[in-house]
Amino acid sequence: MAEELNEEFTEGLLLRPLPDRRVLAHFHFQSSVPPTRTYGRHHHLFPKSIYQLINKFRVREMELSFTQGRWNYEHWGGYDPISSSNAKPPGVELWADFDVSLDQVDASWKNLTHALSGLFCASINFLEHSTSYSAPQWSFRSFAGKLRYGTLPREAVCTENLTPWLKLLPCRDKAGLSALMDRPSIYRGYYHSQRLHLTSDEFDTAKSNSGIMLEQTLTVVLQPNTLGDRAMVSGKTLQPSWSLSSLFGRKVHGKCSVSKSSNVYVQFEPNLVSELKEVWESVESESGILIHDAFWNNPIFEISASPDRVVKEVGNLQKEVSSILYEFLVEDYNDSKPFDLGLRWKLPVVWSCKQAPLHASRFLMGSGNERGAIAISLRSSSNNNTQRVGCSEKGSQLRIDIFQVVPWYVKVYYHTLKVFIDGELQSTMENIEKMHLSPSEDKVSPGVMEMKLRLPCSVKTAVLTLEFDKGFLHIDEYPPDANQGFDIPSAVVSFTGFQASIGFEDNFLNKLPILNELQERKHVISYTEVLLVPLTTPDFSMPYNVITITCTVFALYFGSLLNALRRRVGEEERLLKSKAAKKRGPLSSMLSKLSAKLKGSPLEPSPTPSTSPSFINYKLIVKVILVAGMAAGGQYYFR
Repeated sequence: MAEELNEEFTEGLLLRPLPDRRVLAHFHFQSSVPPTRTYGRHHHLFPKSIYQLINKFRVREMELSFTQGRWNYEHWGGYDPISSSNAKPPGVELWADFDVSLDQVDASWKNLTHALSGLFCASINFLEHSTSYSAPQWSFRSFAGKLRYGTLPREAVCTENLTPWLKLLPCRDKAGLSALMDRPSIYRGYYHSQRLHLTSDEFDTAKSNSGIMLEQTLTVVLQPNTLGDRAMVSGKTLQPSWSLSSLFGRKVHGKCSVSKSSNVYVQFEPNLVSELKEVWESVESESGILIHDAFWNNPIFEISASPDRVVKEVGNLQKEVSSILYEFLVEDYNDSKPFDLGLRWKLPVVWSCKQAPLHASRFLMGSGNERGAIAISLRSSSNNNTQRVGCSEKGSQLRIDIFQVVPWYVKVYYHTLKVFIDGELQSTMENIEKMHLSPSEDKVSPGVMEMKLRLPCSVKTAVLTLEFDKGFLHIDEYPPDANQGFDIPSAVVSFTGFQASIGFEDNFLNKLPILNELQERKHVISYTEVLLVPLTTPDFSMPYNVITITCTVFALYFGSLLNALRRRVGEEERLLKSKAAKKRGPLSSMLSKLSAKLKGSPLEPSPTPSTSPSFINYKLIVKVILVAGMAAGGQYYFR
């Protein structure tokens, strides 16, 4: 019975107001189980399908994400743990590291994609082909060549993917914080990303007995429902008020019964805290109101419930500006007393999120269906002072890792790489510290570029350009919507010298997984846009026209031929006699019979067209020859 307690499940929810009048909701669920060698194969909380998947394909670490929309780095932030780990590219992203020999990695990857495709009702099996995935060496992750990475930018995300994801939770969406996941509320948000990350040391006895850990996160950016026009105070727009019932259409009726902890946090980021202090000073109030016992009911904002704990960030370089979390325990609520947390603003507040050292974007250059160029742009934002803080240690150098995968039909010429810094062309050898290139091979593998860029800290803009030619596909390789274009997956830009984390003052908070995620030091990562490349497409209506004309000619040919061959001469003569008898009428028939009796001669049949067998055979042969000649001429002409 003591071993069952080692299997743990926790749940948490982080809410954060955003500068553009939206709200960030970050759900975090974590399931852990001890190693099989000490705990056994029978589990009570951990999902069986994930355990079987790990042992079947010997997965050491894996991450799978389904994303709808694109993370807005300028308004929602790019220098915090949430954006670094949960801001994902559109569609499906999958990477996995295997504990197998190098010659078995590709086979394990293909089998894994098929298993995940059936488990999550998605088209992940399209990543099985070698043209759809790559093997990064050092830029994306470092796993000694046993890691595979693939994306599906055009994969549509819907409830068919969310439902299997929820089934991995012990309480599913029936109890606890997962009960807030109302499908219409989630999918009408501006951004939605469900992520699954698992780590396992089942096959490495040298490591500590940490077992298997499954982390499930759902990050949603929602627009609060505001009735009527925007409220104005002193000529400024007031931030919209919101609550759990207005965001998700539901309330929380207690925690999941098997959850070890179930907490809800409201986070005010450092720039918002600084702005709140300035607004509070403008209304002549004493300092420190944000950490006062009655801070949730003040002239600036009001929280509907009293928090159980206030957690303040420590270890920030800017001591006057620090993040604050308000903690609410869900276990204190039940059906008779549901939890409906709300935030109401009383005074207008304007702030901006902390940005990454450089804002990364990507676009296409050139025109036509023959050639073009890819440009990766890195520019400094006007209100960003992160560079001065991070560059002082390493001789005024800003180091950036770029990882980019290009499909094989976009033939990139890597020798055309050019680097522009502040609008001036620079030498690539001076600004590129390290680079690994893997050229694409037609219908075999995509092109991979891994680059470690070195830029001066005073840089304002940096642009990298690469020229490419557009290839030709076989007609069977075009998708149904070929005229829409072909996708180039997002590039991954990592700022290796910068790490995003939030430290807290209480040591016991390290035991809470959602706070561990915020305290873990992670590299600042940004994803660029997905590029849409138009390729030369054939006229798909021409095969239809050829098939239609050919079928028409064959129908005329074989129809006439069968009609001529199957016609019988005797039946044709009787048919003509019967038609002639019907045309004569009763009066003429009586007169002909009377005349024949008076003359004493037999009754003669009425004259009919010549129907002799020789004449009919001659006509039949002429018709067959004529139709065959027409068919042969038509075939020769259309060829």
